[in-house]
Amino acid sequence: MLTLDRVAYSFGDGGSLAVADVSLAVARGQLVGVVGPNGAGKTTLLRLAAGFLAPTSGRVTLDDVDPRTESRRQVAKRVAYVPQEYALAFPFSVDAVVLMGRYPHQRALSWDSADDRELAREAMRMCDVAELGARRFDTLSGGEKRRVLLAQAFCQKANLVVLDEPTAALDPAHALAVFSLLAREKARTAALLVTHDLTMAVRFCDRLLVLERGRVAAFGSPQEVLDSGALARVFRVGVHVGRLADGSWFVVPT
Repeated sequence: MLTLDRVAYSFGDGGSLAVADVSLAVARGQLVGVVGPNGAGKTTLLRLAAGFLAPTSGRVTLDDVDPRTESRRQVAKRVAYVPQEYALAFPFSVDAVVLMGRYPHQRALSWDSADDRELAREAMRMCDVAELGARRFDTLSGGEKRRVLLAQAFCQKANLVVLDEPTAALDPAHALAVFSLLAREKARTAALLVTHDLTMAVRFCDRLLVLERGRVAAFGSPQEVLDSGALARVFRVGVHVGRLADGSWFVVPT
């Protein structure tokens, strides 16, 4: 579905590379995590994957199509993008914000259909924001906004969701719920996400990409990444790795 082939990106003519020679594939049934220190190029990589940036070199394709050659509406049918920050110029309700996910599938100037509204209600239930429907989006807490944006992404019904720190500002229960939901839904909606929660990453992701200064420090299964020692190396801290009762990994900086 999504392929990055030796992708690089620099800011401005002759600027330093924010992303350098990164290759990555994300297919249906996969939850792929991107981790690395601040300034490693993670958000830039996601914006390249979603077609918001054109690579300086290399190639990005969605279903074998370059997203930069398609309209944003067509790209949005393939991929839903949830950024770190999201601002609205008007005081929309939560219901309206979630329904914005149906925009790529609607004709110009058309009203929301009964199917659109049912998909929105389903997505809001999945993300535990159904009771917030009448609230103004700009009055919500940071964690509540993150869950509403995730509901918007699932309402979009794209084949791939690209998420930049989806559990930032979430309490532990909702962070666990988000990763559990992504793991359940990956057969229908594959996911590429950036996270700083190493335990959630190694517990739920099928593949992990470790970035350091825009370059791939490690890529593979969670166990392969843990065995490589890349996490301790790029974060410059000790890393204690253990297993939970269900056999899944956990990671604690030391």
